[in-house]
This record gives sequence, C-alpha cells and structure tokens, in this order.
Amino acid sequence: MNTEIAPRPSAIDRIGQILASIRDWLDERGKGAWIVVMILGFIVVWPLGLAILGYMIWSNRMFSCRHGHERRSRHSAPSTGNSAFDAYREETLKRLEDEHREFLGFLQKLREAKDKAEFDQFMESRTPPAKEAQA
Repeated sequence: MNTEIAPRPSAIDRIGQILASIRDWLDERGKGAWIVVMILGFIVVWPLGLAILGYMIWSNRMFSCRHGHERRSRHSAPSTGNSAFDAYREETLKRLEDEHREFLGFLQKLREAKDKAEFDQFMESRTPPAKEAQA
C-alpha cells in the first residue's frame, strides 16, 4: 500500500505562482495595465511602484509592443478563425517573401554587373592600346 503524501509547495513557490498569474493577467491586458499598476504602486508604497517600474524595464514590458511568452515571428498575424483564409494568407506571405528574396538577389547581380562594367571601362581608359604602345 502506497501511503506517500504529495509534498506541499513551499510558501515561496506559492508566492511565485501568484506573482506569475498576476504577471500573465497584466500581460493579457497590455502595457496600459502595467502602467496603472505601477502608478498605484507609487501611490500606495513608493518602493513597490519603483520595483514594478524596474521589472517593466528589465523584462522589456515598458518599451516593447508584445508581451507574454508566445512571441510571434515578424510576419505572422493572429488567426482570423477561418482556417482556409489563414492558410491562404500564410502561403501568400511566404510567396511574397520568396519573391522579395529573389528580387534582392537580382538587384545584387545587377550591381555586380554594373560595377564590373565600370571597372572594365576604367581599366581600358588607363592602359594605352597595345598597337600604339609597340609603334
């Protein structure tokens, strides 16, 4: 018979869980909620407001546009709820990114060709023709 009792979380673990749930709740509501809590912290007990301000700066919640643990890539957008449209949008964005990458490669080749032509023209103007040099 197994009489083991699951260990109770320590007080520090419980406080950490409470603070994490408060952080997640504030992240869901955005930067404005963080600023309101910070101002209230300054009004109630100024070190608390200062601690919240320090945490906001340290965790990039003060200056970044996105919060939370699920960081999206630069081009992804939230789901519209229509899976067919979301798939079409992702496919179109991928195609546009590929075309953009190919176009940048094309521009690079054009620059290289132009540079080579200019360099060849410079070298031709620098060296005298071979026939005149021998005469």
